[in-house]
Amino acid sequence: MSTTPEGLPSIIRHWIGGELVDAVDGRTFDVTDPVSNSAYAQAARGAQVDVQRAVEAARAAFPGWSSISNRERAGVLYRIADAVEARHDRLAHFESYDSGLPITQAKGQARRAAENFRYFADVIVALGEEAFRQGDEQFSYVVRTPVGVAGLITPWNTPFMLESWKLAPALASGCTLVLKPAEWTPLSASLWPEILAEAGVPAGVVNIVHGIGEEAGQALVDHPDVPLISFTGSTDTGKHIIRSSAEHLKTTSMELGGKSPVVVFADADIEAALDSVVFGVFSLNGERCTAGSRVLVERPLYEEFTRRLAERAERVKVGLPSDPATEVGALVHTEHYERVLNYVEIGKKEARLVAGGARPDHLTEGNYLQPTVFADVSRDARIFQEEIFGPVVAVAPFDDEAEAVELANATRFGLAAYIWTSNLKRGHRIAHAVESGMLWINSHNVRDLRTPFGGVKASGVGREGGAHSIDFYTESKIVHVALGDVHTPRFGAAR
Repeated sequence: MSTTPEGLPSIIRHWIGGELVDAVDGRTFDVTDPVSNSAYAQAARGAQVDVQRAVEAARAAFPGWSSISNRERAGVLYRIADAVEARHDRLAHFESYDSGLPITQAKGQARRAAENFRYFADVIVALGEEAFRQGDEQFSYVVRTPVGVAGLITPWNTPFMLESWKLAPALASGCTLVLKPAEWTPLSASLWPEILAEAGVPAGVVNIVHGIGEEAGQALVDHPDVPLISFTGSTDTGKHIIRSSAEHLKTTSMELGGKSPVVVFADADIEAALDSVVFGVFSLNGERCTAGSRVLVERPLYEEFTRRLAERAERVKVGLPSDPATEVGALVHTEHYERVLNYVEIGKKEARLVAGGARPDHLTEGNYLQPTVFADVSRDARIFQEEIFGPVVAVAPFDDEAEAVELANATRFGLAAYIWTSNLKRGHRIAHAVESGMLWINSHNVRDLRTPFGGVKASGVGREGGAHSIDFYTESKIVHVALGDVHTPRFGAAR
């Protein structure tokens, strides 16, 4: 069995107006771990009335939080970062236990989350505003103001880090907020109240409402006093949120699904490409939006690369999330596990299974799947077209650049892409031709926080990251000032 972390709460409450509170109607839902699939805690089950209380608290806190200087807000963000890092070990064990993420991969989450707060503290202090001069006649300048109460809806994979990704720029911009964490993995979010209190975040600036997406999440999306929604999750849910948000013309940022291609040319550094492919699709249990889940290999290299990929997949260590030797842990939830297994069965009918495809023999309980590789996958196969979000990869050959681009673009998704070639001219050509919001050449997913993050097509709407996040959480107002005499045509002056 997985090691139970110390200090595990038996109840996870809302955080509203600086206080831990139960749901108004007293309802809760079970929180399970993916190794035993048994309930270890109850979480408050938020409804419309709980969201209403949270929004009211955020609105009451907004004038004070939005009016302090950027430097003061930055100081609070630095203290949040310090408080996050001080809990790195506890956070890692909570995250691993709740989500099934291998403990060695969970240990980087606190550092990354803390860096998000430090980065946006730096950004908001250094960020300037635009000014324009029209000769000696007029001067114009931009005033940037926070939007108001931000609604943040976060996913169940690497939940704490992705919460920080939204919290940090929203707070830096001067917004107050209501966060709705994913119902499958609410445990690490239970650390935010003590972190925020320790950092001196005023009551009501950050409010957390737990609950089911169709209830608490929908109430947040529907609330007329929440002008902005930032969502990370599935494409279907994102579409629904956009439709619902249209009623109040809300600003939305949607970071949605992916089916990212990895294009490997025959002249690539095979060892580096292989390392990147294996890590990119199997780390984080394959439950990552930017996973390179479609591997397209130039035909002269195809058989060798596919064989070696299968060999590596068979050797990936699947085990208890708490074991430091584990490379792939347990998938997050029984519902998701069954979904991934269903795709594996579909794949067995559509393509050639060359690795995995079943539960490891030594793990008789829990949501485990041996990393799975399908070869000779056709472009119309469901495992080529649809996001699986697990340790499953589809491999297909291509003959030339044109076919590589065509196959890379042959899905409705466009989040990330990866190109492996020693010919950098070709690398740039492919990068410009592939329909994706982000692309890496001869690299795995190494991200600079200053860069925009987001996708095209069914992979999302809008961009966050760097100054783009500040743009999202603020409104820009242009102020025009006359510098000299104004010569306005005098309509109606003639007699």
